[in-house]
Amino acid sequence: MSTLFDVSEMLKEARREAKFSQDVLATRAGVARSTVARMETLAKGDMSVSVLVRLLEAAGYDLKMVKAGHQRTVEDILAEQRSEGFDR
Repeated sequence: MSTLFDVSEMLKEARREAKFSQDVLATRAGVARSTVARMETLAKGDMSVSVLVRLLEAAGYDLKMVKAGHQRTVEDILAEQRSEGFDR
C-alpha cells in the first residue's frame, strides 16, 4: 500500500468482506454514512486516520504497520523478541 487510493480500496474491501453496507459500517463506527462514502472515494482528497481506524475496527480489522517488503508487523517482531528474552 503506498497511496491514499490504495487505502480507500482496502477500506471498501474490508467493508464488503464484512458484508456491510456503508450505512451499517457508519453506524457501527459512530460516523455519518457520508464519511464512509467520502473516505471510500477520497472525495476531499484526504482521510482522517482516526476515522479510518474506527471504520476498520467496526469491520473487524486492525490497522497495523508492516515494514515495506515484509509480511510481519512491528507487533509480530516485538512479540518474538519478548518470547526470546530480548525485551529491554
